[in-house]
Amino acid sequence: LTGVMESQDGIQKLLAAEQEAQAIVNAARQEKTARLRQAKEEADAEVAAYRAQREAAYQEKLSQQSGDKSTIGAQLARDAETQVKTILAQCEANKGKVTTMLKTKVTKVK
Repeated sequence: LTGVMESQDGIQKLLAAEQEAQAIVNAARQEKTARLRQAKEEADAEVAAYRAQREAAYQEKLSQQSGDKSTIGAQLARDAETQVKTILAQCEANKGKVTTMLKTKVTKVK
């Protein structure tokens, strides 16, 4: 009878140890899940901060290029106006020569 009782007591101790081990494993799983969730949240926050930083840098670069475009556009307009004035001045200066040359070509008979 004593051997049966010791055997039952040993089985009870094994069951208790198994339940304790299962509780430890469950606690470790929950802790791991919590750590993974926290790590994911931190990574998401870092990604969001990085994305915001890159977006701000992109918008800054975009605004600088827009400003540069207007400056370049104004410079191109000034250059074009200068070239037109130069061409008009050359036309005015050579008008007499061209007219004389055309008269000569038209009236000359071969």
